[in-house]
Amino acid sequence: MIKLKTREEIEMMRISNRLVAELLGELRSLVKPGISTGELDAIAEEFILKKGAVPTFKGYAGFPACICTSVNDQVVHGIPGKRVLKNGDIISIDAGLRFNGYCGDATITVPVGSVSEEAARLIDVTAKALEIGIAQAVPGNRVGDISHAIQVYVENQGCSVVRDFVGHGIGKDMHEDPPVPHFGSPHTGPVLCEGMVITIEPMVNLGRYRLKILEDGWTAVTADGSLSAQFEHTVAITENGPDILSRL
Repeated sequence: MIKLKTREEIEMMRISNRLVAELLGELRSLVKPGISTGELDAIAEEFILKKGAVPTFKGYAGFPACICTSVNDQVVHGIPGKRVLKNGDIISIDAGLRFNGYCGDATITVPVGSVSEEAARLIDVTAKALEIGIAQAVPGNRVGDISHAIQVYVENQGCSVVRDFVGHGIGKDMHEDPPVPHFGSPHTGPVLCEGMVITIEPMVNLGRYRLKILEDGWTAVTADGSLSAQFEHTVAITENGPDILSRL
């Protein structure tokens, strides 16, 4: 069931999501060769707790950390730990928290030092794919219009869209209806209407879209070893168009 939010609830969610944006901005500034993913997670947890918020990822279905750190061919749900970032890596950082009962969720992909042209291009394509999807998040459109716009753009750039993981509704719970795929046919799926709040979070691979899950049971990697990037915003559907809650 899709849970519509009141204007007051959307403003509460804006506060939560701006905290996520602030956190990601801090983590972005710290990404450099020599820092470990575990250090980034420790900094994230300290930030979240100091703000009086709760890390929604930690403990969720047994996930052991406050953020997801997915490096290079890791697509999503990478577990922070001892891995040290090196020059030329790219890292996707997915952060979520709950503040005053409402969830925030967003993801960025960051280059580590100097990266290859193809890595930089992948980051640019993924960020643009998110923008293109958000532009479709208007009342009267359907979820499939978001999905299709992202897929067409990404594939026209010679990349592929991950199909195993999708965006979702969000509110008091981190995952709500509806699912928001980043591939599919236009004019399909639930109708977008005022009061819906969703995450749009395309995961884009330089190679093919197929994935595999590592032995830790969480980390998804590209099956062909190609690089992957992700960007995500939490977006409210309003009468004035998409309202991006997860930016400062």
